[in-house]
Amino acid sequence: MKVQATEQTTLSWSGDTLAVGLFVGGVTVTGELAELDEKLAGTIKELIAETNFEGKAGSNVVTRVGGNTPVRKIMLVGLGETKDFKLDTVRVAGGSIARLAKSQHSKNLAISLPIVDNNQALTAQAITEGITLALYEDRRFKSEPEENPLKLESVELLELGDQAAAITKAEQICDGVILAKQLVAAPANSVTSVTLANLAEELAAEHGLEVEILEKEDCEKLGMGAYLGVAQASDIPPKFIHLTYKPQGTPRRKVAIVGKGVTFDSGGLNLKPAGSGIETMKMDMGGAGATLGAAKAIAQLKPDVEVHFISAATENMISGHAMHPGDILTASNGKTIEVNNTDAEGRLTLADALVFAEKLGVDAIVDLATLTGACVIALGDDIGGLWSTDDLLADQLKNAADVGGEKIWQMPLEEKYFEAMKSEIADMKNVGPRQGGSITAALFLKQFVNDTSWAHLDIAGPAWIDKESGVNNAGATGFPVRTLVNWVCS
Repeated sequence: MKVQATEQTTLSWSGDTLAVGLFVGGVTVTGELAELDEKLAGTIKELIAETNFEGKAGSNVVTRVGGNTPVRKIMLVGLGETKDFKLDTVRVAGGSIARLAKSQHSKNLAISLPIVDNNQALTAQAITEGITLALYEDRRFKSEPEENPLKLESVELLELGDQAAAITKAEQICDGVILAKQLVAAPANSVTSVTLANLAEELAAEHGLEVEILEKEDCEKLGMGAYLGVAQASDIPPKFIHLTYKPQGTPRRKVAIVGKGVTFDSGGLNLKPAGSGIETMKMDMGGAGATLGAAKAIAQLKPDVEVHFISAATENMISGHAMHPGDILTASNGKTIEVNNTDAEGRLTLADALVFAEKLGVDAIVDLATLTGACVIALGDDIGGLWSTDDLLADQLKNAADVGGEKIWQMPLEEKYFEAMKSEIADMKNVGPRQGGSITAALFLKQFVNDTSWAHLDIAGPAWIDKESGVNNAGATGFPVRTLVNWVCS
């Protein structure tokens, strides 16, 4: 499918389907809309009246245009109230339009939406992201090919001029989002620590990145007892992944992105019971998936920032070698951890990954993980939690998320809560009380970053959705690749 921006208007374009965005209160057929309606034999006025279309956000109507007209179908798309209009409005609208046009057997489509903040490039980028992500379908594990699949061949973004660079940027970002979706959606017998390491090597070869894969013996030499404690029950070897993107010339800054890479989480000896969602635990590497997705996008975008992509990949399994509740592990910074719950394993792998990242001398570290059910209880399925030791870094991430249409909410690092994490026989436990569980998880991770600006994203809720929402179809969302890319490139 080809997406391009053009100087053409709704009055000059001809083809299968023309989509026009309208605000609440803006559905009166006057001005240019009236000219278009006259050209389309009064179809727009009739469509609005017959469907009682009001321009509400998320609404859309479509009909065949009769007579000898240059457009076969006209689609009206609601944009909601003008006061709520923002970049994600056109992103979601673009996705909605593309889905409907495809279902209408359209081969070519034109989209006319308002420009956001007089920025044609960002508007074109957001619409392209919406189209690309909404049309993505994962059929890798289907035994039969789809019969006569509907295909949308071309999309033109009207009255935006030449935005080839913005559209290419959107497609490169979506490359990363889709990679993350594919990794998170794939079953645990398809995506393992070994396949993640192999993928990292493939990305390095394809995009000119540096790659380092630490084997179990290398991790032992570095004293990564927390990570290896989780890994010791699995028959699949752990792989500590370190990818590096370096720009030409002196980098403006150096950052690290650390993703939780637990490719399947059984809960360990604190086994997850039936009904607890154990069958979905293939997605517990959502942080690693997004990290590698961001690496793919950033390698193509080539910002002037050095970025280290890190994941301590493993399974959390059960065997005669499994760590026990009550075991004490020593992390690579020397801190000791009493394991009072083997199902709180992600933070153990992240502990050693954070220590490794800080030793690289970066300016900031962002970790991301499907870490706690408590965050889902607090913020629901659509919003990721954010904790940070640096208000500037937190603001940068919130701005990046807003531009990318991904929702995050800053939560408190309430130091008092860490008192409940202290152990009688070690430096800390890996789990605190049920109350404030996402906060105590963040406070645990904080113990493994000393002086570097750090932020933690708990993505347990928005990493996966059960039904279509916005630009995402049901399943893995690729959250928060767009946020990470925007942050790095800002």
